[in-house]
Amino acid sequence: MDDAQGEPAMVLDAIGKWLDRDLRPHVLALDHADEYPAEMVEPMKALGLFGATIPAEYGGLGLTAATYVRVIEKIAAVWMALTAIINSHLTMAACVARHGSQSQKAAFLPKFATGAVRDGDDYVINGTKTRISNGIPATDLIGMAEGHGMQHALSELELGRINIAARGCGLASAALMDSVHYAQRRKTFGKPIARHQAVQLKLGEMATRLQAARLLTYDAARADDSGAGGVMEAGMAKYFASEAAVENALEALRIHGDYGYSMDYHILRYYRDAPLMCIGEGTNEIQRMIIAKQLFERNPA
Repeated sequence: MDDAQGEPAMVLDAIGKWLDRDLRPHVLALDHADEYPAEMVEPMKALGLFGATIPAEYGGLGLTAATYVRVIEKIAAVWMALTAIINSHLTMAACVARHGSQSQKAAFLPKFATGAVRDGDDYVINGTKTRISNGIPATDLIGMAEGHGMQHALSELELGRINIAARGCGLASAALMDSVHYAQRRKTFGKPIARHQAVQLKLGEMATRLQAARLLTYDAARADDSGAGGVMEAGMAKYFASEAAVENALEALRIHGDYGYSMDYHILRYYRDAPLMCIGEGTNEIQRMIIAKQLFERNPA
């Protein structure tokens, strides 16, 4: 993947500075509070993150998927919870950008780019669904024709799955780096555990697993940017990177031993958050079915 240059590099640099200055020192307290992180969401708006993939003509940053995954990975490596707020928002924005009328794009995309609060409840939602994201009134129906909502939503899952893959990479990276640092500080039998072969084997596997997940994620992002679509690539990236996050989190827990369960460390949070990536935007069982179907479509007998 090419190094980000110009404006994307500036965006990544600004995000990195914000994470180190304002978020990283407070992650544990924010996570333990178990409250909506409004004080973190406001800076995210100022950084333009809610308009990350929205075209510049509508007030967004207009980032490519290739740069977007770097943004998500960088944030997820510090606190994955914030990336979930961005994901559902930008998935809806992508749906409007692809299927909305020109008037809808002009009306909604600039608001989405600023992270404005949604309003309107003309639709009556029935059934057992309890988490409804991005609800809109009937007069603002995307596509202007009823009965196509499912197709529109599914068409944007590709970006959502790339987001999940990037989150998985961020978590896998955080678990690895925390373990690398801990292994050099923690001593047993008179030497750092980093010198024990069993720990080295774990770290070697974790690092390789992370790199493979990143390459799959970057490949899926490039496929999305090409405009040709990358359903299989996104499925592969989401599946592998989320499982990489789970496996790296577990190995990090083993390396940290009982300290991994301490609320003063981040490991327990990684171990808790990682399995969500295997469920969100379509379970990993579904991803494997999608991959197989794509194989058949691309390679007819």
